[in-house]
Amino acid sequence: MFCIVAFLVLSIIGIFSASHRALAKEAFDCVFRRITFRPCNTGFSEKMKAQLIGKMMTKSIRVARFLNRNFELLSWILFILTVASLFWTGKGLYNFYMYGSCNGLNKSGFCALDPTGENNKISQAGGSCSIGSGDESKVTLKDVNLSTFPIKDIGSKDNVVFIGCFNCDYTRKAYPIFKEFLSKNKVNYTFAHYPVKGETSYLLPIGYCAYQQDKEKYWKFVDKLFESSKEDNAKPEYVGKVLTDLGYSSESITKCTQSPETKTAVARQRIELEKTNIYGTPLVFINNRGLVGPKPFRVYDRILNGLKFWK
Repeated sequence: MFCIVAFLVLSIIGIFSASHRALAKEAFDCVFRRITFRPCNTGFSEKMKAQLIGKMMTKSIRVARFLNRNFELLSWILFILTVASLFWTGKGLYNFYMYGSCNGLNKSGFCALDPTGENNKISQAGGSCSIGSGDESKVTLKDVNLSTFPIKDIGSKDNVVFIGCFNCDYTRKAYPIFKEFLSKNKVNYTFAHYPVKGETSYLLPIGYCAYQQDKEKYWKFVDKLFESSKEDNAKPEYVGKVLTDLGYSSESITKCTQSPETKTAVARQRIELEKTNIYGTPLVFINNRGLVGPKPFRVYDRILNGLKFWK
């Protein structure tokens, strides 16, 4: 087994060092013979063993003796560790490419390719920003009534839901990526504002009324708030100007937001969102599969098209 491990290691080193390429070729010949049930005729294993033990003897006779007696056993252990390491490295690379995390979808453990955990960070309910600390396995759309939320229904078989806060840093990071995803895929799209930042709670009835009064202008309103600064979004007078610039009647919006029907509808929407087990934003559902935190475009795209492929 030593020749297999040596081949893997020397092949990598040989990319950068010409002196190791000959050894890599010799190791490959040994590996090829071993997998075809023939003994190595190059003496590669014995040569490398002699070199290792020789170097070790200059440092510790006891260790060199142990290495000599147990060389084959140690070779097997090293082989198993090498295979396991390659497997977990490959799995980590696959997970990062597919889900934006080495550990899998919504998993927030350390990832060398995303050391700061940006792809899993959220603004938690209550306003703090951190790596997601809820139970991502429990986010769900089961028994959630989304019928009163803003939707672009194009009659597609695929449905996506974007739940976010206008002033959440990570929602703001995810939104343009998600918009690109929407532009390249024909899906029904539902948006829900979930204000983890207290200063944007007043936008709930305003958004509800804006959608009820003009569904086309509403989506421009959403885009504008994500483009605006967080400081401006916290100012009712600024949001009022945005609505006026879009052609809304400020008096009509104000009257609507103050009605008991609107207050009841907004409260019911909040109850429905809580049923998703949301613990922070952004939270995206693609055909009922939840994704927590701002993911790269490829993750959204492959979750959708991967699910379609297996249907």
